[in-house]
Amino acid sequence: MQGSTVTVYKRKGGSCLGLDIRMQAVNWNDGGPEKKRVDKKHERYFCPSTRRLLRSDGLPALPVLSEGIAVSSDTYIKLSACTEEQGSSTQAPVSWVNPLGIYDCGTSLWLEGKGQPEVKRDQQDVEAQGSSSTLLSARVEEFNRKLRENPTDTQLWLDFVHFQDELAFGSSSFSVATDTDNDGEMKKMSLRAVLEKKLSIVDRAVESNPANVDLKLEKLHLCKELWEPATLQKEWKKLVFIHPNSAPLWRKYLLFTQSHFSTFSVSKVNSMFGKCLSTLSAVQDGSMVSHPPLPGTQEDLLDIFLQQCHFLRQAGHTEKATCLFQALLDFTFFKPDSVKDLPTRQQVDFFEPFWDSGEPRIGERGARGWKAWMLQQERGGWVIPPEPDEDDEEEQDDSEIKDKTWPKWKIWLDVEASREANHWLPWRPDKTKGQSEEDCEDPDRQVLFDDIGPSMIRVDRVDLQLQLILSFLQFLGLPGPSGRFSTTSSSNILLDDLAFLEEGPDPERPLTSHDLPLAGTCAVGHMTFLSDCRRQAGLCKAGEEFLQNVLQQTLPLVSVQDQATITLCWLQYEKLKVLRCLRSGNKRRLKSQGKRSKRLAKRLLKEPDNRGSLALWREYAHLEWLLGNLEEARKVFDTALGMGVTRGLNDPVLCNLCFLYAQLEVEQALNSGTVPTSKAVYILTKLAEGAAYTPFAGQINPVAILKARKTYEQALLSFLPEQSTGSNAAASKKFHRMSSLVGCFGLFQYLTVGIDAADAVYSQAIQKLISSNLNLEVTHGSLRRPKAFSDWESVAVQHVALLRHHASTSVFPLSRLRLALTDALSLLPFSASLWQLYLQTENRYHSAGRARRFFHSVAKKTNSVVPYLFAVTAEQRLRQMLDSVQRSHLPGEALPTIPNNGLSNRIRCLFENATATEHGAHCPLLWRMYLNFMVCDGNAERGSGIFYKALQAVPWVKGLYMDAVQLFPERVQEFLDLMTEKELRLRVPMEEVEILLED
Repeated sequence: MQGSTVTVYKRKGGSCLGLDIRMQAVNWNDGGPEKKRVDKKHERYFCPSTRRLLRSDGLPALPVLSEGIAVSSDTYIKLSACTEEQGSSTQAPVSWVNPLGIYDCGTSLWLEGKGQPEVKRDQQDVEAQGSSSTLLSARVEEFNRKLRENPTDTQLWLDFVHFQDELAFGSSSFSVATDTDNDGEMKKMSLRAVLEKKLSIVDRAVESNPANVDLKLEKLHLCKELWEPATLQKEWKKLVFIHPNSAPLWRKYLLFTQSHFSTFSVSKVNSMFGKCLSTLSAVQDGSMVSHPPLPGTQEDLLDIFLQQCHFLRQAGHTEKATCLFQALLDFTFFKPDSVKDLPTRQQVDFFEPFWDSGEPRIGERGARGWKAWMLQQERGGWVIPPEPDEDDEEEQDDSEIKDKTWPKWKIWLDVEASREANHWLPWRPDKTKGQSEEDCEDPDRQVLFDDIGPSMIRVDRVDLQLQLILSFLQFLGLPGPSGRFSTTSSSNILLDDLAFLEEGPDPERPLTSHDLPLAGTCAVGHMTFLSDCRRQAGLCKAGEEFLQNVLQQTLPLVSVQDQATITLCWLQYEKLKVLRCLRSGNKRRLKSQGKRSKRLAKRLLKEPDNRGSLALWREYAHLEWLLGNLEEARKVFDTALGMGVTRGLNDPVLCNLCFLYAQLEVEQALNSGTVPTSKAVYILTKLAEGAAYTPFAGQINPVAILKARKTYEQALLSFLPEQSTGSNAAASKKFHRMSSLVGCFGLFQYLTVGIDAADAVYSQAIQKLISSNLNLEVTHGSLRRPKAFSDWESVAVQHVALLRHHASTSVFPLSRLRLALTDALSLLPFSASLWQLYLQTENRYHSAGRARRFFHSVAKKTNSVVPYLFAVTAEQRLRQMLDSVQRSHLPGEALPTIPNNGLSNRIRCLFENATATEHGAHCPLLWRMYLNFMVCDGNAERGSGIFYKALQAVPWVKGLYMDAVQLFPERVQEFLDLMTEKELRLRVPMEEVEILLED
């Protein structure tokens, strides 16, 4: 055996594949050693003298390898090297099948015909679990050490509580849920154990920080699954009793009471709102000496009051919500001087006789206000009775039922929606007609002082008074000054209008269709069922008259500057009604609405304070353009420019007017098929010159264009500081001026140089805005964030709209448009306008995978539900497109069907993920879309489950019940009984429908 060489073939993991032993053959017959057959199949023998495996001819026998593995003898290494690398831990002991001791345990067992025990994977899992357990235990020790050193760090306590989920349900030895934990009861037990562990940690944290509200809120959140509803309610009351001056705590408590189905009723929640506002008012007045007012109490008071009004609107009690606004406006603006220094509760006591006197209130004809009524009462009362109103005859239809052949549930839905649209104003007896309170057919249309008295608060600051008026106008359907809804968490509760998802940018107006984005909140009287195509452009006849009265009566109450803001919202409302008529395609209604809107615009512009208002001239000119009167609109634009063009680039309103005028000219050239855009360039050039304006004559001086570009560049640099300094109001004003200036300069560069130059302008502006806004947020806090970010959003929308317009008319790389959209949405995930543009861009090129990844990444980083809503919308549009493609076949051909189970499951998972989040659980629009999707997808049984699951989160939303009646008509009485039990506003009981059918 001397001089033998051995070649070892190894696996990747280290065990041997086989050997190539080169040696001389052993002669079995010539007195050689005896042989013992050990492998009959492969004819292998064991030689006791040499202790080797040999073949029948005496040559060495190689180990049998698996199929497909080739054994070669090109390379030779020493046997000792092999054994050293393998290590003794994996080698099998020397035996008759492993005479050299070179096989591992698995090979030896296989040679013996035995199976290998499944220990290797388990050992690897144990090792992996050991390492992860070590890391987790180290983190636990670190938490304990830090908390011992600093027990007052509340955020650290909260982090430790949230860490328990990772500790319990991760893959470690700490985990309470094992692989065999498939039983539901075991899972519940493990979850309960984790909850109790978290609760014990929070109890320790509260002991160390007894005055901290966040820790106590976390405790109540954990106890939601452990305690009975009565116990939980009792603990909430105890907490708000201990901290009555904490508005964030009150807000959480109100959300708990209105979303806790088992104890919910409208009257109970409404009284809780009144108690909250009266308590915070006492804190603000100093009447509650035990607790000082916290910073921002006035803003919180108004915010909670508006939340109460929208709660009543969503519950169908629009009369009470309207009366709340009427009462607070009277209480704020018409307060007698003799009661101004009294505490709020005493002022309310003096206000009650006025409210119960039958005197006209704000929005009603002849309203004089609380102060005038009280003064006249001291003099003996009014001498001149109000004149009888001859036009006030209610247009009472003899029959509210349009078609008696309809099913009863459909008749109920139609009559209920009709009354909600027409009877949202509170009913009051008309004494000139001899009416009394007993003449009211529906007692719920009357509002008592007990329903609104506790909610009266003091609004002393001028900016908050303007916010109150604008909030009432938005409640009635007017667009806000910025046209966008707030980005606070409470905005998720207000979202209930499907229109802001469906009404995207208009292809015929690619640059200007973002001028009036919708707010996502239904106007009063319009919150019926989800897919309501009968929505009218404005309010009912009585509602429009009420709105006109509110505007006329509130305008004299504010400063001239605030009057301009309110008047601008008024004209924008008229423009919004014209736009809705345009989208509906009803030419007759468009013509009549256009006449009314133009008449109002001219009347407003004739008033002395409005004659020089470029913002109103802009709205009137745009109104004429929308109605198709292009020449008339150009005359209005030119007249306005003649008045104010000398102000130059320093006037943001002038920049805004010129920007819209130039955009309209570009769109008109595109729609008419003409390329020249000289008129738009002329307008923007004259703006930069700041000289006297003359209408366009057909030529532009090239030198004037060069001068204008230089002027724009210098102006833009002056409005792009490295860091924002000064007060927040000054910085916000500078942002507003810059947004209109950036729009003008970007469009000017696009028309004169090209898209690259315009893109550079917007990119530079957005980068500066990012740094300035972030600096503002750090300096002034998150309360200023929505206001500071609105103009940043405006610049981003202008940028993307221009890129889309260019991509649709020229060859342009889509990647640049996508990059602009994704960058903007990553920082502004709440922008509905940007999401609409994103959907249009992605749907055009059918890149669903990319869009899904982006939606997922954005939704994880924001507390807004808007990304989820648009993600669902994108999937539903994709599904509609696939359905339409499948059905586009020739007559007589078989319809090819492709199952859409994947898309259906994806949409359902999106809904589930969105409603599982804290910010999506209380969004009415999300639940109503989910319910509608499940039933329309053919899964009515699961849809019924979704309805009852939604009731646990949003039981106050009347529209949800009306959707259920439409989707499950056979159970209409069950839903009506549920609405009656929870005290939602039911205008037409089913018994009344039966009486109407008999008549």
